[in-house]
Order: sequence, then structure tokens, then C-alpha cells
Amino acid sequence: MDIFTLEHSRRAYRADFVLYILAVGMLVAFLLLDGPRAKWPEIAGFALLGLAGWTGIEYALHRFVLHGMQPFKRWHAEHHDRPAALICTPTILSATLIFTLVFLPSLLWASFWSACALTLGVLTGYLAYAVTHHATHHWRADSAWLKRRKRWHAQHHHQVNQPGCFGVTSAFWDHVFASAGPGR
Repeated sequence: MDIFTLEHSRRAYRADFVLYILAVGMLVAFLLLDGPRAKWPEIAGFALLGLAGWTGIEYALHRFVLHGMQPFKRWHAEHHDRPAALICTPTILSATLIFTLVFLPSLLWASFWSACALTLGVLTGYLAYAVTHHATHHWRADSAWLKRRKRWHAQHHHQVNQPGCFGVTSAFWDHVFASAGPGR
């Protein structure tokens, strides 16, 4: 099993979800069991900040990296060409980026506990993104929310000349930056 491929086997694809669920669960347990009680409000605030921050990270990565920079643009085009294929960011790459670009910098300007909490928020957001993106391509839409996300993401996949609808878990930043696409 090559951990650096974009298209995954079913087993590797599912392992990505399991590893992120475990990471989120272990970080929650660590913060609750070892985090100082006096800092719990601060820890919760940083976790929420990381979760909210994820929406902006998701939008920026999708719009400016996956649709704007090679080789990521070419790799992402493969997903657009075959949306049902099990194509995703290799876990080793996403985990390394989150550790390097979220945990380490936040450790420089905040406490260890705050850095862990901010990372928890971003990890939770990433997991929500991964599940939502998978659901838009592979699940039946039984809820109104998922139906809206599926329509939104389908619009993204079908806007060729002027791509839009970059948010997967939220349309917020698409509305802020007027990238919701034609007629939205």
C-alpha cells in the first residue's frame, strides 16, 4: 500500500477516516483528562477558534491551491474527472501539514494547551470536511442539509469556465468572496 498515492484502495481510504476519528478522540481525551481545569474555558475557546478557522482554510485551499497551483490543480482535476473515485489527500501529507502549519506556529504564540485545542478544532473541521465531501459523492441525501451540500458541490463540479462553490462544509466564504457561482 503506497501511502503517497492520491487514489486509495477502499481500505486505505477508510483508514484515513479512522485515523482522524482516533486523533480527534485522543486529543479530546488528552485535553479533558490532562488539561488544567482552570484553563478549560480557554481550551474550549481555542478549539472553537480552530473549528471556525477550518472553514477559511478549507475555502482557501480549495480555491487557491487545488484550483490554482500545480501540481495540486492537476491532481484535483483528476477528482473532477472521476468524482466517485476514492481520491483524497494522503493522510501522511494532511497530518504533517496540520502539525506543521497549525500546531507548531500556535505553540510559538500560545500555551501548549491552547495549541493542542486549536489543533483539535482544525482536526475536527478537517474530519467534518472529509466526511461531508465523501457524503456528497457517495451517500444518499436523506437530510435537507446534505441535499443542499450535494447540490452545492455538484454545482462546483460542473462550473468549468468560472469555478465557484469552493466551500464543501459551508458556503459562507463563497458568499463573502462572491465565488458562489452564477445565479447563487
